[in-house]
Amino acid sequence: MVDTSVLISALIGKKGASREVLRRCLQGEYDPQISNALFQEYEAVTLRREIIERSPLTEREIRELLNALYSVCKWTPVYYLWRPNLIDEGDNFLIELALAGNSEVIVTNNIKDLKSAELSFDGLSILRPEQLLRGK
Repeated sequence: MVDTSVLISALIGKKGASREVLRRCLQGEYDPQISNALFQEYEAVTLRREIIERSPLTEREIRELLNALYSVCKWTPVYYLWRPNLIDEGDNFLIELALAGNSEVIVTNNIKDLKSAELSFDGLSILRPEQLLRGK
């Protein structure tokens, strides 16, 4: 599962690990999960003026990239809210999505925010893009 922080890093950088993770998702090498909550966050954040201004892509290209990403994502309904009580309450849905979709990895640039959960789950790794690309 690809956190919004990775998507944004890929959009504003011309190269780097986040962009490579996104490329591999689009090529079918990774199987990203998405839920309604993550979709809404992707949509809201990518429309921010400061993101659009920093991106080497045009607004139209950003939209095309998002649509391509959505086309390879597995849409996963989340029926059970675990509420792992992360520092940022708004990030709890990421772990809930990972659990609902049986994901093994959440790839994020915000490691410390996601590793502070009161609940932990065996078999779920939280990795930076660089770690994922190196094979953990």
